[in-house]
Amino acid sequence: MSISHLVHFRRRQKLNTAYKPFPLGQIVGTPGALQTVEKSRMLECLTRHARGDWGNVCPEDAELNNRATHEGTRILSAYPIDPVKPCKGHGDNCIWIITEADRSSTCILLPEEY
Repeated sequence: MSISHLVHFRRRQKLNTAYKPFPLGQIVGTPGALQTVEKSRMLECLTRHARGDWGNVCPEDAELNNRATHEGTRILSAYPIDPVKPCKGHGDNCIWIITEADRSSTCILLPEEY
């Protein structure tokens, strides 16, 4: 394998960190999220978050989340409140789920409540 192929291979390895299961800690929700999002939708999104499906985050943030499952840093996922409507990962029709770095808690919130 040439040096350039090896460098390319190493870069790809760094960009494809595998998700590792992590504890959610105490699960809490902010007032806005609890008033806006149906409980069944919160549970669906929380399940996706716990399984390493980060929802509507960019590929770079998804990779940071995957690494965070190994390194013990904060994890942030974004999901549409109404799955049939668009969601950019922030703003309208969006909820965030954040698991703290120490894994003591996971919070479901609206982006404007951050």
